[in-house]
Amino acid sequence: MKKTFLFRNTFAALLLASAGAASGQSTEPVNITSSAVPFLRISPDARATGMGNMGLATSADANSGLWNLAKTPFADSIGSLAVNYSPWMRDVTKDVYMLHAGGYYQLGGGQAISANIRYFSLGNLPLTDHNGQELKTTYPREMAFDLGYARKLGERFGIGVAFRYISSSLVRGNLNAIRYKAAMAVAGDISLFYSGLNEEGQGFTAGFALSNLGSRIAYRGDSDQKEFLPANLGLGGAYTFVMQEDHRIMLGAEVNKLMVPAMDDVKEYYETGAMAAWFQSFGNNTWRVSGGAEYSYRNAFNARVGYISGNKNEGRIREITAGVGGRYRMVAMNLSYVVPSGNGADRNPLSNTLRIGLTVDLAPVQ
Repeated sequence: MKKTFLFRNTFAALLLASAGAASGQSTEPVNITSSAVPFLRISPDARATGMGNMGLATSADANSGLWNLAKTPFADSIGSLAVNYSPWMRDVTKDVYMLHAGGYYQLGGGQAISANIRYFSLGNLPLTDHNGQELKTTYPREMAFDLGYARKLGERFGIGVAFRYISSSLVRGNLNAIRYKAAMAVAGDISLFYSGLNEEGQGFTAGFALSNLGSRIAYRGDSDQKEFLPANLGLGGAYTFVMQEDHRIMLGAEVNKLMVPAMDDVKEYYETGAMAAWFQSFGNNTWRVSGGAEYSYRNAFNARVGYISGNKNEGRIREITAGVGGRYRMVAMNLSYVVPSGNGADRNPLSNTLRIGLTVDLAPVQ
């Protein structure tokens, strides 16, 4: 069992690094708290990632379901659709990418529904044993599909709930006498939003979300050994300044906490229930802080900048991001970029990562 655990966690660590949990290498030992399907914590949203992955308390758009579904009843358009694409970690590999499509529609009466689908391809990955002998080549693919509902609770507050189906195919068939399979799980989100904006659009907004709360997920044929989902707790706030009507500046900050416990004991890891793990996770010190700003001119041009910082159990993330956006009538295009940082072994593997997004709004709210 020890060898099986070592193999699977080595493989999971590789996928986690591909997902951007680690921004460099160091000679100091680091116990990175990990989970299965880490792609659920990767944002494909080209607008939010330009502001340092900040989306809990920002203004609502077609990508709100990825961050805080409770924002959608406050959107200026009755509906919106989005498509995002990211060629992932191009400094390291050429065949990894993420695709996302989604949107929302307001039903009236302060209600909205939403749907999102994410697809993450990890390219072709050769697997080797402890002696470096190649065993087989696998083609890891992961996907998540969400359906959500949100409504206003008065003029200032909103609440949203989402249900998620997750599919993760990392390796299939027999490997080292162990049968692996495609894994499936279900999860849910609950989110809250506060809007203190005045008629001109100036004021304070805040958001809170519990994400990926659900079952554990199994990759082996014997389902008694299951991995944790990347449950996450997020809290954020933002303030929007309106200047001479044409100019707006939004400043914000967010804190995210991975709700997965750090465990050294294999038996304890597999015997701990998902709900118990959420409460135990507050001792693992996996905090990620981000901040960002967005400048908007007549809602036709946007410039963004952001910063992300994570402690050692989050992989020592240190990222500077930037982004731009443009809008023509109901169509908007956004682009974000991870600024290169570090050198040699300490170079951030997400350096030069791009995200490209297109949104199409429906009719304005009357």
